[in-house]
Amino acid sequence: MAIRRAKQKAQVVEKLSQVAPPGETFIACVHVETGPSPWLNAIFDEVPGLGLLVALTRRFYFLTLTSSSVVVNVASRWTNRPGEVVAVFPRHAFPVSRVKRATIWSSMYLQLPTDSKPKRLNIHRYWRNEMDQLAAAFPPGAMADGSVPPTAPDPLGRPLMPQGVQPPFPGQQPPAGQPFPPQAPAQPFPGQQPPAAQPFPGQQPPAAQPFPGQQPPAQPFPAQQPPTGQNPYGGAQPSYPGAPAQQPSHPSYAPHPDQL
Repeated sequence: MAIRRAKQKAQVVEKLSQVAPPGETFIACVHVETGPSPWLNAIFDEVPGLGLLVALTRRFYFLTLTSSSVVVNVASRWTNRPGEVVAVFPRHAFPVSRVKRATIWSSMYLQLPTDSKPKRLNIHRYWRNEMDQLAAAFPPGAMADGSVPPTAPDPLGRPLMPQGVQPPFPGQQPPAGQPFPPQAPAQPFPGQQPPAAQPFPGQQPPAAQPFPGQQPPAQPFPAQQPPTGQNPYGGAQPSYPGAPAQQPSHPSYAPHPDQL
């Protein structure tokens, strides 16, 4: 009995490969079961024989999404092996409706050719990723709450792209007509001063400009020439004609005794 999900999907692919058209690609495979919500099993078991009756009336299927179709296979109750193909729907005409994506047990209604009304299918969380991949074939308005069908995440963590368009890898140029979004300029870390603009080699740095309302720095006075008739060393000139001139007051200078 196949219990692991990978083993069950491998058995389905092996079964369908025998009858699939050449070049068919298998994308996703989901295990489903019919009947009322499995959450009601605890209530059914309280009634003698009712729980067993409900369990025997459940049917199990595999829904397989391929590159062109959605294939429905019968699944064995005891071994989970895929059986005969009961329906094949084109991807653009998959008759599914009222899809509810719940935490544990999700559900959808599928119209099989052998039934007069849509049949309820229950999907366990164990098959959640495969169900999200199967959502690529859901028609518009298939979700019960009117939302957009979910899509499975990319295995490499890349965003999903339209069919035939691959997302660019790091360092790869984007395809023509699809530029990368503009990058914001680098910002300094909190508390860090942004680097000051440096002049190019051979270029003089700009002169400092005063802030608005600030007076420019004071300029030094030009060297002043002493007025005519004055001693530039600080001594006074004689005030009458014929008076001897005074000697400059140099620290090493002393008057002659005859001058005292």
